[in-house]
Amino acid sequence: MSALRDALRDLSEDVFFDLLESEEAYLLVLDIPGVSAETLDLSVEDGRIFIDAHREKDPDSDFRYLEENRSLFLEVDLPLPADAIGTDSEAAVERGVLELTLPKSSAGGETTIDVVDEGTD
Repeated sequence: MSALRDALRDLSEDVFFDLLESEEAYLLVLDIPGVSAETLDLSVEDGRIFIDAHREKDPDSDFRYLEENRSLFLEVDLPLPADAIGTDSEAAVERGVLELTLPKSSAGGETTIDVVDEGTD
């Protein structure tokens, strides 16, 4: 798991995350403001976690951008912990926070993970 921790530490300082561990799984919590399940692609392949998130951008028609400091997208390629697999992984995004649960087991194969939108305001 140290490879995953190292890769997370190497992300931009604008990316906020938490990495938790239990006896059965890892939990990666990643802040991705403005992203919904429809604008998020998440998969695990060949021992890697791929996250491709795009922020929805639709300002009120009365406004126009003068300056923009929030990134429109996040593309992340992270190593899967050696004792975790993606086949039974679960993911949810709510209010711009992604929670990815990676069960511990032996690795293998490719898995696309469906992301559910648990609510919007």
